[in-house]
Amino acid sequence: MIDDGDKIAIGVSGGKDSMTLLTAMKLLQGFYPKKFEIEAITLTMGIGNADYTPVSQYCRNIGVNYTIEETQIGKIIFEIRQEKNPCSMCANLRRGALHNVSKKLGCNKVALGHHRDDAIETLLLSTFFEGNLHTFSPVTYLDRKDLYLIRPLIYTEEKQIKASVKSEQFPVVKSPCHVDGYTKRQYVKELIYQLQKENRDIKSNLFGAIKRAQIDGWHE
Repeated sequence: MIDDGDKIAIGVSGGKDSMTLLTAMKLLQGFYPKKFEIEAITLTMGIGNADYTPVSQYCRNIGVNYTIEETQIGKIIFEIRQEKNPCSMCANLRRGALHNVSKKLGCNKVALGHHRDDAIETLLLSTFFEGNLHTFSPVTYLDRKDLYLIRPLIYTEEKQIKASVKSEQFPVVKSPCHVDGYTKRQYVKELIYQLQKENRDIKSNLFGAIKRAQIDGWHE
């Protein structure tokens, strides 16, 4: 995922996953044999009143350059287009904006905070609602942008991230999204939780299936 001379943009929403990723990448710089730079980037949504001051202060404390990019993505989705299923469009718009800012800052890679549970949930979302066996891969090359997307937390379980946030008391900013907690992803998350009551290995089985089936470039 990381090579000598990389300049890596970290997408920082202010949530638990991105704050854990930011901290991990900064710590990694201290001992990883390949030298790399990092930039933290937050996209505002143009809705709500999220305060990123704690994230800005945290970045100063750990010595990471922090950029806040103002966008109107939330207004476009909820007020102008009034999307009934906003998540897909929101993700596409946010990705595009993040890639553009990353290129402006001279970055050749973008790190995202997706973890193991995200990969499993995405597989089920794609299967249930699109009829495709698909999830994101640990490393993706975007030829149109000449950017690599990397997901350094991809083998980390969500419960480990929650434990880290609680232990280290990272500043976390609540999402300003109107539908946060009421999405199809939340539905799948709760479904997996219920299924785990009967089969505690279900997450391991699904993650193993992704690798064994070599879905979207995954491999054992």
